[in-house]
Amino acid sequence: MAVLDVLNIAKQFGSTKVLKDVSFSLDQGRTIAIIGSSGSGKTTMLRCLNFFERPNGGIIRVKGETLFDAADSSTWREADNRKKRLHFGFVFQSFNLFPQYTALRNVTLAVELLAKEHKKSGGAYRSKNEIEDDALVILDQIGLSDKVALYPHQLSGGQQQRVAIARALALNPDILCFDEPTSALDPELTGEVLRVIRGLAEKKTTMVIVTHEMAFAREVADYVIFLDQGVIVEQGSPEDVIGNPQQERTRQFLLQELSH
Repeated sequence: MAVLDVLNIAKQFGSTKVLKDVSFSLDQGRTIAIIGSSGSGKTTMLRCLNFFERPNGGIIRVKGETLFDAADSSTWREADNRKKRLHFGFVFQSFNLFPQYTALRNVTLAVELLAKEHKKSGGAYRSKNEIEDDALVILDQIGLSDKVALYPHQLSGGQQQRVAIARALALNPDILCFDEPTSALDPELTGEVLRVIRGLAEKKTTMVIVTHEMAFAREVADYVIFLDQGVIVEQGSPEDVIGNPQQERTRQFLLQELSH
């Protein structure tokens, strides 16, 4: 069963059409890699999924529930977006950690705020100790058990990105979204972040990954979408799209990537 359905998403900024009629589905426990050159609409697609941008057309459903429908203004309410975002964990290119908090606090902060909201509305309440214990388990799983008391400036870029992944995981989202998770990293730090994401894929974490790492996409993704000028040019298995592309635009893009 599809955990995510994206139907005919369109987005434009002024007169510039960035996404044109983009549709795909994602099943539970599977990983989609979105590839394409800079400016192809990849990040905008992720931002629409996470309700940082409002599409001009289309529908977004999670587990059969319509979270957004451009034809239904009742699904546009800004006040509802925070709740909708809980379906998605977002890992940014540039980490976006709070510099004044430790690694552990960066992971627990949003969970604690959510727990307080649940308590106010009569839901089950998780104590600060329970939240910290869960966060410590996640940080240990991604190899940062000895860094929990350090601040972002004391961590390498790869370690900061792993904290950002732990923060997203701590909210237990339905879908984990990565926007070029290694683009801000030196090559030697890229491997440690990709290992964590590879491990998540092995545990059947449902993920959407925007990446320029073609070998990684081929290895980890169950499905690959090649986006060019806001349009899905080609989609299918990694073996088909990356290993044996049918479209000339896909072939040219891959040749350019492999020559870097």
